[in-house]
Amino acid sequence: MTTYCALLVIDVQAAMFDESDPVYQGEQLLQNIQKVIAKAREAGHAVIYIQHSEGSGSPLERGTPGWEVHPCIAPIAGDLVIEKETPDSFHETDLHLKLKDNEVTELILVGMQTEVCVDTTCRRAFSLGYKVNLVRDAHSTWNSSHLTADQIIEHHNTVLRLFANVVDSESVIN
Repeated sequence: MTTYCALLVIDVQAAMFDESDPVYQGEQLLQNIQKVIAKAREAGHAVIYIQHSEGSGSPLERGTPGWEVHPCIAPIAGDLVIEKETPDSFHETDLHLKLKDNEVTELILVGMQTEVCVDTTCRRAFSLGYKVNLVRDAHSTWNSSHLTADQIIEHHNTVLRLFANVVDSESVIN
């Protein structure tokens, strides 16, 4: 059976890189995501951008500059963009339908926010029967009141092994 693979770039939007409260290791995150996107394109995998939308006045308000996919990894012609309003990239979106229509059985996940949208999408994809690959050095978050961003990322890389093959950006696509 042929395995078709797609890369999901989750919520890597301009507002996440606000200089007053930037995502943890944002520049390195963007470099690693750029690397994974280039490898996915070279391998002929679909690249799908997930774009979170929130209400009026939010940094992720639909149509605002902060809502746009970060310009250094912006979609190109042929890429799919899926808008969502919850942490689950599949909930009330046509993502699962689009993947099924294209016979995708394997997913690669990168993006933000580690403990929210990346975690939720990873678990849901696994529950829907996809083979999931989480790129350990291509998702990020912010410090919480109890844990540093690095601790949150490491914790999720460990826990999500139950739902995904956790790999680094160098080896995710050979």
